[in-house]
Amino acid sequence: MSDVMLRLDGLSKTYNSGKTNAVTVLQDAKLDIKAGEMVALVAPSGAGKSTLLHIAGLLDTPDTGTVEIGGVNMTGLSDRRRTIARRQDVGFVYQFHHLLPEFTAEENIVLPQLANGIAKSDAEARARDLLARVGIADRASHRPSAMSGGEQQRVAFCRALANAPRLLLADEPTGNLDPGTSDQVFAALMDLVRGTGLAALIATHNLELAARMDRVVKLDGGQVVAA
Repeated sequence: MSDVMLRLDGLSKTYNSGKTNAVTVLQDAKLDIKAGEMVALVAPSGAGKSTLLHIAGLLDTPDTGTVEIGGVNMTGLSDRRRTIARRQDVGFVYQFHHLLPEFTAEENIVLPQLANGIAKSDAEARARDLLARVGIADRASHRPSAMSGGEQQRVAFCRALANAPRLLLADEPTGNLDPGTSDQVFAALMDLVRGTGLAALIATHNLELAARMDRVVKLDGGQVVAA
C-alpha cells in the first residue's frame, strides 16, 4: 500500500473573467504528500495557491486532472460523497479562525464531531485532549471573544483535527498574528501534525516557518515545483 496520502496529478484550472479574458492559474500541476509529511506552499498573492488548496480539499473541482486522498480518486465522486470525504478526511485552517462566537472553545471543537456522528461524550473528551495538546486546556469554557488571537487560532487548529482527518490544509494559518504569537501558534500546529501523523499542506508567506517543514514547494507558471 502506498504511503502517499495526497496525490494531485495533472491539475489544470482556468477562470473566465469576461467574454474574452481567461486566466489560467493551474496548468498540469502535480504534487504528492506522504502521511506524516508537512509541506510548505509558498507563492505570491494571485499565483493560485488558494485554488490549489480548494481543489485538494474538494471544495473546488479542476478542469482536468485528478485528486486522490488515501489512494481513492475523489475527482469523479458525487457531490454527496465528496462532502462526506471532505468531512471525514480533510481538515481546513484559514488565516482567520472563523470560530462560532456564541459557542465555547470546547463546543466549537465538539460540533463538527457531532455532525460526523460521534457521541457527545466522546466528542467532548477529544476536544479537551486537543486543547490540552496545544496548551490551552484552561480556555475550554471560554468563548472566542474572551480569548487572544493566538488562542483563537489554536482552537481553530483543534477544530480542523476534530474528526481525525488524514489530510490537513492550511491557508496562511498564522498570517493574522504578530511574529511572536505566530511562532508559538505554528509550533503548536507542528506538534499537532507530528502527533497525529497526518499529511499537511500549508500555504505561507513566512519563509522562516516554511523552512521548519519537511519540504517547500512553490507555484511557478501554474505548476508545483521545488522552492
